[in-house]
Amino acid sequence: MGLQILARNSAISTVKNGYFPNTYQDVLKHYLVNDESVLKLFDRRWALSCPDAKINQIMISNRKGGGSVREGTSSYRNITLPCLGEGMIGNKKNFSSFYVVRDDLLHPLVNGNKSRKLDALLPVLEDNAVTGVVTCGGCQSAHAAAVAVSCAERGLKAHILLRGEEPETLTGYNLVSKLYGDVVYVPRSVYAKREEMLAKHAESIVGADGSILWLNDVVEASVKHHESTVQNFPEADLVNCHKKPEKVAIINEGAGDAVALLGVMRLIKYLSQKHLFGKEQAMKIVVDAGTGTTAVGLALGALSLGLPWEVTAVMLADKIEGYKRKEKNLISEFLRIYTSSPEVIAPCEGIGGIVQWVERRIPRKFGNILKGEVEECRRIAQETGILVDPIYTLAAWDLATQLSQNEEQDTKIAMLHTGGTLGMFGLAQRYNSYFRMPAQ
Repeated sequence: MGLQILARNSAISTVKNGYFPNTYQDVLKHYLVNDESVLKLFDRRWALSCPDAKINQIMISNRKGGGSVREGTSSYRNITLPCLGEGMIGNKKNFSSFYVVRDDLLHPLVNGNKSRKLDALLPVLEDNAVTGVVTCGGCQSAHAAAVAVSCAERGLKAHILLRGEEPETLTGYNLVSKLYGDVVYVPRSVYAKREEMLAKHAESIVGADGSILWLNDVVEASVKHHESTVQNFPEADLVNCHKKPEKVAIINEGAGDAVALLGVMRLIKYLSQKHLFGKEQAMKIVVDAGTGTTAVGLALGALSLGLPWEVTAVMLADKIEGYKRKEKNLISEFLRIYTSSPEVIAPCEGIGGIVQWVERRIPRKFGNILKGEVEECRRIAQETGILVDPIYTLAAWDLATQLSQNEEQDTKIAMLHTGGTLGMFGLAQRYNSYFRMPAQ
C-alpha cells in the first residue's frame, strides 16, 4: 500500500475525530500519540537508573571582523547552569546560543549514545538468562567497547569480533574492548559476511549444549511475554549459574535495532519536562549520525510525545539514500514490534521521513579528518571545557553553531553530545602531525 493511499485511508477513518493527516509525519504522529502500547514502553526495567543528562548553554560572541566560527572570528562561553523551563534565554543582538545535552558525561568509558541504545536492551538480555553476547565492529569501535564494559558490569561475557589486524599499540576503544571483553581480530574478507561470521563464532562458544539467540527474536518474545503476564524478574543464582549451559545473544554491529530506540526515546521524555525544555517550546535537536539509530530514536520520541521538536542529523558514514533506508527499516521494525498499528508503513522513496538528514560542512570519507579540525576541537575545549572529536561531534557542534546564528528567537537549538572522545587516542596515532600543537 502506498503512503498516499494510507494517509487518505487514515484521514477517512479519523475524520469523525476531526483529524486530517496531510503528511507521513502526521500519520505516524497520530498513531504514536494515541497508541496505548507506546505509552507503556516507558514502563519497563532500564539499565540506566535514571535518564538524567546535564545541560549546558553555549554563548557565541563575534570577535572583530565577523566571519565564520571556523575562521576564529567567534568565541564560545559555557554556561554550566543555564536558565531552563520558562526562563530559557533566546538569541539576542550581540550573541547567539545553543544548548548541549551532555550525554558524554553518562559513563567514563561508554559513549552517551551507546549507553542510551543499551538502556532497554541489557535488561532484556538479563531477563532471558543470557550468559554472554557476541557482537562486532571496527578496530576502534565505540559500540564494541560499550558492549564489553556494560556486559562486564553485569556479569555477562562479551565476545567481540573486530575487523582487521591487531594494532601494534592498543589505545582508545580498542584497548577498552580488549580489557573488558574477549576480543578476536577478523580478516576483512570474513568480516564482510557479518551475519555468517557472528553465527559461526556464537556456535563455537556455546558448544553442543548451549543456545544462540538473535536479538530481534529475544526482543519480540519479551514484548509478547510483557503483554501477557506481569513480569517478575528472578534474582540471579550466584551459586549454580556456572553450571548452566551457555546462552549467547547476537547483537548486530552498532546495536542498530528497534530496541535501541527506546533508550533514546526515554531521553526525549526526560528533556520534555517542564523545568527543562518543556513540551511547548519549539526545538531543533542536532546530532551526529553514524548508523543513524540515535537520530531516528530522537525523532520517534518527539513524535510519540506530540512535541514541536525537529531532529537534524549530520550524515557521516553513508549517503542520504542509505540513511533514509535505515530510517525506514527502523520505523517499520519499531511499529511491528512495539505498537498496535503495524500497518502504518515507513516513508518510501520520494516521501519525507521524520529526520532531516544533512551533509557535514565539508563532506569526506568516513574516518578521515582535515587539517585544522583537531585545532578547532582544542579551541572549543579550552573555551568551554567540552571536548568534541573531529570524526563525530565536531560536525554536530558546527551545525548547532550555524543554526543558532540563523534561527529565529522562538526556536531553540540543542546539540546532543553523544561522546566519542576516547576515539581521539586512535586518531592521534593515525594523524600524529595534526596533534602536534604549535608553541604559544
